[in-house]
Parts: sequence; C-alpha cells; structure tokens
Amino acid sequence: MTSPAARYVAYAGLLVLGAVTGTAGALVQAAWLPLGLLLALLGTAALFYGGMRATGNQVGLAAAGGGWLLAVIVLSLGRPEGDGLFGGGLGELLFLFGGMGAAVACATVSRLPQNTP
Repeated sequence: MTSPAARYVAYAGLLVLGAVTGTAGALVQAAWLPLGLLLALLGTAALFYGGMRATGNQVGLAAAGGGWLLAVIVLSLGRPEGDGLFGGGLGELLFLFGGMGAAVACATVSRLPQNTP
C-alpha cells in the first residue's frame, strides 16, 4: 500500500475487524470452553499478526488490537440491570490476558523484511 488514503482505510477496516473478532471470541470462548478459548486466542493472534503484515507496520497491529480491546472492555462492563457477557470466570480472564499477550508478542517479533532493490 503506497497511498496514505488506502492505508487509513486499511486501519479503519482493521479497527472494525478487531471489534468483530473480540466480540466473536468472547462468545466462542464461553460457549466451547476450553477448545473455544484456544480458537478465540488463535483467531485473535492471527488478526494481530495479519494486520501487521498487511499494512507493513505495527500501526496495523495497533488498529486491530484497539478494536479488539474496545469490544472486550465494552462487553465486560455489562448493563445497569446486572447482565454481562463475562461472568468473571477463569476462561474470561485467560481470554483477556491471552489476547493482550498475543498483541505484545506480535508487536515484539522481529522487524518485517524490507524490500531491497
């Protein structure tokens, strides 16, 4: 991607995709524990690494991670009536900390290979 406009569109798309992945992961990890947790974490890590590779820099990872974190935090807040998606069990904590760990792991991988002429 060379155009700044295309790069910004990609960042916005990754932000939305991160929110969708966070929402889907929150539902899957609770429904099919423990395999659902593994599936949710693998999908999250794939999104983070793919966002970084697709954009060629770590801002793609940050955009996807920001959307994921926003969705997970909003889903964990619950409603005034007391209903919440996360019940506070071990699976929910592993999903939250595992997703954040996946973002950090993807951010600290070696630099992307640069094209040399």
